[in-house]
Amino acid sequence: MKARVIGIFEDFKTESYEQLNNELNGMLEKFLAKDAKISHYKTIKTMLHSDDDYDVICIVGLGKVAEYDLNMHRKLIGAATKSLAYDATVLVDSFIPNDADMLDYAQAASEGVHLAQYQHVNYKKKAEDESPQIKIEFESQQEIGASVGLGELLARFTNKARELYSTPANNLTSADLANIVLEFAEKHGLATDILGKCQLEEAGMGGILAVNQGSINEPRLIVAKYMNSSSDEILGLIGKGVTFDTGGYSLKTAASMYGAHGDLGGAATMFGAFCAIVEAKLPVNVMLVIPSTDNVVSANALKPGDVIKMLNGLTVEVNNTDAEGRLILGDALTCATQMGATRMINAATLTGAVAQALGGKITGAFTNNQSFMGEFTRASEKAGEQVWELPIFKPEQEALKTSDVADLKNATAGPGALIAAAFLKEFVPDDIPWIHLDIAGTATMSDSELGPNGASGVLVRTLFSYVEDFLTNV
Repeated sequence: MKARVIGIFEDFKTESYEQLNNELNGMLEKFLAKDAKISHYKTIKTMLHSDDDYDVICIVGLGKVAEYDLNMHRKLIGAATKSLAYDATVLVDSFIPNDADMLDYAQAASEGVHLAQYQHVNYKKKAEDESPQIKIEFESQQEIGASVGLGELLARFTNKARELYSTPANNLTSADLANIVLEFAEKHGLATDILGKCQLEEAGMGGILAVNQGSINEPRLIVAKYMNSSSDEILGLIGKGVTFDTGGYSLKTAASMYGAHGDLGGAATMFGAFCAIVEAKLPVNVMLVIPSTDNVVSANALKPGDVIKMLNGLTVEVNNTDAEGRLILGDALTCATQMGATRMINAATLTGAVAQALGGKITGAFTNNQSFMGEFTRASEKAGEQVWELPIFKPEQEALKTSDVADLKNATAGPGALIAAAFLKEFVPDDIPWIHLDIAGTATMSDSELGPNGASGVLVRTLFSYVEDFLTNV
């Protein structure tokens, strides 16, 4: 079987709708007349119709034109095609309000379809009669091929981030993660620098080394550079790559430890965005930096009360070994600065507190530069991924400096997400614009229009949008 997917507005009939209705000799209009609610938001119904090419018309209610936007568009097309069990053609023109940008809507439609079709990698025995993946095509009176291709690319690398997040820790060590980045970089002729334990010791990256002390797997600092612009601007994308987090001696509960292989969600997001930027050949300079280790318990593991020395020379008293992400990110932020990053964005599944504050659909964001934050927020709105700026207050910054034996504590009592951001800020020079993204609440999602229950690949599309819209002309 094969279907055509058409959108119907409550108060507006597109030319595409009129053409299909004429082709069907008014059958579509008669079908709709039987159920006036069919054009309302999220209504999806099918009409049987048989000709040489199509067996089914899938009708998607879009609601009122004034209430329809790019994010709703992406989700509705995702929902409609996710429910299909057979090949289909999406009549893109029928989903476009008159004043909308066709290319943006075509891209979003492609994103919606490819995100919705994603299935997490699993290790179950495959059934012999497992059905093949369905094929979705797009039809328009305009030339939308490039936009559809870009939407597919962004969805593909969002799905790659989902895949990395979901991979069990026994199948994804720091060395494995480094090899994945290296393979991509070599394919595209990019410069890389992969630092193992000996090189980290020589460099003085005490944060990464301290978190790694208890592990039998060596840590890695993974760097890949994409330099495709004559501009002096270099964006550093820094992602926390903890491949499994027990909490160390500040041990997590059994319930919170399950799924702790996803503590590399920041690295997954940044790698996905980096790959999309490279494959789209955007004229920018971007540096990917991933500090990676696991955080486990052994006789050699980091202990509460230990004092470590970071790459930038600051000493840190470790109050909580489960606040390990900020230790490895501190070294990575310093490293990115030393390698020439002129602005930086880091992402991490850093604190449960941000999820308590903002829930599972809004990413907490912190910055030292309001102009930078404004641009990033506009990019997130375009991508349909919500971010909300949270503050870095002096009380949290001062509380971190109350150790009797070191320059900083790695954790203090108080609002966890704000304290973590205040700690990271100590490793960012004041003259370098910086955004910290705490994705602990948004790195996973419930089953939705844009994919199954599990990893979300959050902010891959937002990061790409920011680079495309605000850095390509710098």
